[in-house]
This record gives sequence, structure tokens and C-alpha cells, in this order.
Amino acid sequence: MPDVFVNYRTGDEESAATMIARELARRFGRERIFFASDSIKLGHRFPTELIRAVEKCEALLAVVGPRWAEVRGPDGSPALQAEQDWTRREIRTALEQGILVIPVLVGRATRIDPTVLPEDLRELADCQYRRFDHRNAESDLTALGDALARLLPELGDVDQDAHEARDRSEAKSRKKRSRNAEPTRMRTRDVEQRVRGGIGNLNGDLSGTFVNEPQGPVHTGRGHQYNAPHFEGDNTGVQFTAGDNSGTVHQRFERERRRTDDGR
Repeated sequence: MPDVFVNYRTGDEESAATMIARELARRFGRERIFFASDSIKLGHRFPTELIRAVEKCEALLAVVGPRWAEVRGPDGSPALQAEQDWTRREIRTALEQGILVIPVLVGRATRIDPTVLPEDLRELADCQYRRFDHRNAESDLTALGDALARLLPELGDVDQDAHEARDRSEAKSRKKRSRNAEPTRMRTRDVEQRVRGGIGNLNGDLSGTFVNEPQGPVHTGRGHQYNAPHFEGDNTGVQFTAGDNSGTVHQRFERERRRTDDGR
């Protein structure tokens, strides 16, 4: 049996009721939403199916438009005042059964005036309502569906939109974890930087760097290294030993001594 019964009045916002029923059916499943024109099978008795569906549902949405209380019956009097009016009977049954009743005010419809309601529907005026406007149809339908999913756990379990949102979030999280797990590699085609006045030009895959055109001492071996050359010009040159790059580098730079005529 359906979880939500969509109640409406012929002659007052049937199109809004249709939109609401179809969106809820898409989101929660057609079998969980009762809408008279779609849910009653051919050959089944209309009065019996309506009352049974109301009694078994968890919530009734009373779709109320601007003309809801003004629509006239066959005798010319307000349809709402007729004892056998189906819109009235459905709401009355839900109230008597203690079923959650949610008025949905459409467009310019105002909060229901209890003075225009028959005695058996007066409680309807006290029920908290939601609004639906054709101009904001998408956001209003989403808000209505979200509210029903929170109120009725059975709907929350089958919420198609919530499932898709979780799937997107999990896929995004998996993609992020996969991207973070990949080693960061910087290649020449990504970065080309020349360092002047330092150790030289850094090139290649920087997971295994080599030094090209060195501009000073480089220590690449085990143990201590002492560099004390007499440099001329721009002090270029390199000394190195092979190994695991451990140890300390000591450097001393001196100006070349000026020779005297007697060689002293």
C-alpha cells in the first residue's frame, strides 16, 4: 500500500497535484504514492479503493489552491459543504485515523480559514503547511520530498535522490584517494628551472636528480670533504666523491697570492 496519499479538488490546481504526485513517484517509487487517476486499476471500485488507500497511508497531502473552498458542486453550493464530497471525505478519514495531514498551499492560496471549513475538517486549519509555486516548482518539490523523507523513514530508505547523491560522493572520494596515492613526479616537460649562481641546472625526473653545469662544490660521497682551491675568475669548478651523500662539507675560498719579482 502507498505511504503518501495526494488529495486534491477537481477544478482547483489539478496540474499542481499531478506534478507533486509524479515527482514523488519518481523519487520514492510509484507504488508508494497514491494519486487517484493513476493508482486505481481498471475495474476496481472507486470508493473502496480511495478509502482503503487513505486508511493505509502514512501521510496525506491536501493540495489547496486559491479556489479550493469556492468550487461549486452540481447543485451550485460549495462542494466542500457536501457530506459526500470526496475531497472532504478523504481528509476527514485521515484526521479521524490520526494520519499525518500536510496542507500544500499552491500559488496565491492563503492559510486555510477555519470559518469556511465544515466542523469535521476544522482541524485542517491547524496543520502545519508547505507552499508550492509553479515559478519555483523544482526547489519546492525538492523541499517537499526532503521533508517527507525525514518524516517517514520508509521513504528515506528508498529515496532515489539520496542514493544518487551518496554514489556521487563516494565516487568523488574514491577518485581523490586514488589521486593522492599516486607518487608525485616532476619531469622536465612539467618544470624547467635554471639556477644560476647555485649548484647548477636541475634537469630530468626529480625523483632521481642530476646536476648539469655545476657552479660550485658538490659533495656526493661518504665522509668529510675539504675544498680549498685557489679559484680564478668566477670560481667555477666541482669536486665530488661517489657514495651515499653522508658527511660534512668544509670549504675555504682564498684569493690567489700575488707573486713578487724575487719569487718570495
